[in-house]
Amino acid sequence: MIIENRAYARAGLLGNPSDGYFGKTISIIIKNFGAIVSLYQTPELVLEEMDEDKNTFRNIYHLTETVRQKGYYGGRRLLKAMIKRFYEYCEDNKIRLSNKNFTLRYQSSIPRQVGLAGSSAIMTATIRALMRFYEVEIPMEQIPNIVLAAEKEELGINAGLQDRVIQVYEGCVFMDFNKDYFDKHKYGRYERIEAQLLPKLYLAYKTDLSKVSGAVFNNLKERFENGDEFVLKTIRELADVAEQGKKAILNRDYELLNELIDHNFDLRCKIMNISDSNMELVRVARESGASAKFTGSGGAIIGMYKDDDVLSKLIVNLKKINARVIKPYIV
Repeated sequence: MIIENRAYARAGLLGNPSDGYFGKTISIIIKNFGAIVSLYQTPELVLEEMDEDKNTFRNIYHLTETVRQKGYYGGRRLLKAMIKRFYEYCEDNKIRLSNKNFTLRYQSSIPRQVGLAGSSAIMTATIRALMRFYEVEIPMEQIPNIVLAAEKEELGINAGLQDRVIQVYEGCVFMDFNKDYFDKHKYGRYERIEAQLLPKLYLAYKTDLSKVSGAVFNNLKERFENGDEFVLKTIRELADVAEQGKKAILNRDYELLNELIDHNFDLRCKIMNISDSNMELVRVARESGASAKFTGSGGAIIGMYKDDDVLSKLIVNLKKINARVIKPYIV
């Protein structure tokens, strides 16, 4: 029997990057793009080599272009880290795994290095497949913690819980990472929001942007831990944007929601350096009549548009700067 599990791209709608600093966020799943993990029983444990893991190239130009598009590391390190953390969770919780092996392969259609959480999607799909294969039940609120630990502690990837929470829960979720609650329960308060309440949203991402996710966070973490009052104040404001946004969605106050999306990005600019390419993405979208903010760490934006005329302008104008526009499929 072949076990298949999927996890999808995500977009932070409001509040990010406060999720990494005991803040609040609203995030949505983007089912236009996803990662698929296939797993089946075999005599030995095998992680199949996919295209991005291969080290054979046609020539030096092929190698260079591959690195520009996919980075220096393939996906097998993600699988190894996730499998190790899954085993350690089971060991810590005295869950005995059956003595059987598997072959695991993965595929992903999520655009790389543009802040759509492609790495965590592969890992989330992997832990789901492992749970099915070994018939292990893990509480839903704990799964994002295990995925995050695999990324941060095993691979040194700079990340917060938001991506993993929405990829586990799917749909649209409001997340409150209040420190006291988190210290007590080891996870945040996660509240589903009906996706049908959301307004007209678009997502756009650069098709030629190459960067390593996590590299754009500057020294924000250091400043936060050192008690920088301006950073602390801005993080609180970002969390409040998410709180206001939840009320706006529930009340269908789309005018306020539109303003909050823009305000979220403007607050981010106060505490983080934004590259010219990313600023251009937001500027062109706003000049086309839409709101705009990052979906994650940069390279992709999300926002609201009023009607099809604005959507058409977005498609045309963003194409000029090598950006693709889609309407996100959430449910």
